[in-house]
Amino acid sequence: MKVLDLIASSVLTITLQAWSPSAQAALDIQHWTTAQGTEVYFVENHDLPIVDVSVNFPAGQAHDTVETSGVAALTHYLMTLGAGGLNEETITNRFADIGAILGGSFDADRASFKLRTLTSEQEKALETFTTLLHRPDFPAVVLEREKSRVIAGIQEAEIEPDSIAKKTFMQAVYGMHPYSQDESGEVATIQSAQTADLRTFYEQHYAAKSAVIAMMGDLSVAQAHAIAEKLSDGLPQTHAVPPIAPVKPLRAPVMKQLPHPATQAHILLGQPGNKRGDPDFFPLYVGNYILGGGGFVSRLTEEVREKRGLAYTVYSYFMPMAELGPFQIGLQTKKEQAQEALQLVNATVRQFVEKGVTAQELQAAKDNLIGGFPLRIDSNNKILEYLNVIGFYKLPLDYLDSFNDNVRKVTAQQIHDAFQRRVQPENFVTVIVGAEE
Repeated sequence: MKVLDLIASSVLTITLQAWSPSAQAALDIQHWTTAQGTEVYFVENHDLPIVDVSVNFPAGQAHDTVETSGVAALTHYLMTLGAGGLNEETITNRFADIGAILGGSFDADRASFKLRTLTSEQEKALETFTTLLHRPDFPAVVLEREKSRVIAGIQEAEIEPDSIAKKTFMQAVYGMHPYSQDESGEVATIQSAQTADLRTFYEQHYAAKSAVIAMMGDLSVAQAHAIAEKLSDGLPQTHAVPPIAPVKPLRAPVMKQLPHPATQAHILLGQPGNKRGDPDFFPLYVGNYILGGGGFVSRLTEEVREKRGLAYTVYSYFMPMAELGPFQIGLQTKKEQAQEALQLVNATVRQFVEKGVTAQELQAAKDNLIGGFPLRIDSNNKILEYLNVIGFYKLPLDYLDSFNDNVRKVTAQQIHDAFQRRVQPENFVTVIVGAEE
């Protein structure tokens, strides 16, 4: 086990309780902009000798075109496999030798890179981390190898019912909008991708003016400023990335029934939901906990699983993004009872939208959400991810400090009004993979 892992496992769970709302009056998020135009969000915390750094870019799959689908993901991944003349083995060893951890994430909106390092090793770790961000090589041999791996994954996903349902659902909900594109791309576009395509995507989407840096941990403000300037300075100095196009609402229902040899029918239904910073966020968040986000205490679970045994799990969620992310309901059930389960889900949702929630449901939801909130910010990693979201989506700096108050303020009427405005069951996309033939 790495030194860093030992520290994290033995100390982190104890010392970071200082970040819980009961022990910390406010999370002091410091915000500034580098000389190159990169926004920075920093929380100073000297409880552990650990530094967490993340750099986020508007370079997710929605920034691909139809012709280059998959290039965004390839660009993000290959940036960690060769840079500044260093090959992937050397990069891996450089981080491993000092107990540092390289990570990151990739979704429709953003691509990010994350570094966790001991304070004593931060200079060495940041040197390699900066090289990856500033001087990616995109080696042709590595690209060809990864193209083969990605294509194999796409082909495998084409026979998996979960993957088929997800892809069909997103395409039906979003049509020609970039959110409809699959993260991995298509076989034809991956086959045609060249090193020049990745380099062009990097130059256009990894610009300093579009980047957001988040830092958390054992740093002074002066050290954080110096690190941010260094990270920002070597990024492409091109124009800021334009925003993603707005999502159009659905105007009519869509039904997709796809045969599949699986014994269970995989069902997804929903529509475009909400986006980050949406004024309806908290009413939808609390309301969805009651509808299908609260596990065994949700209405969908009560009606579909507990009362009738039609599915082991059934859920719903809103996934806010830069533009309207999906509102999705999902379940699996026996093929022969798919239509019965679907009708019940639709009836439950319609009743919820029409009649709203009870006072008892609302209070129970608030108690659970507020009571569980400390677990959402009980580690540096979790706080760092919130800094990423706050910075990338331009949320208020007091977003975390005011979170519980905003949940507490939600009324039954607000939930009813928000769902009436934002959820139209009559226009749902419905996908059944494993429908009876």
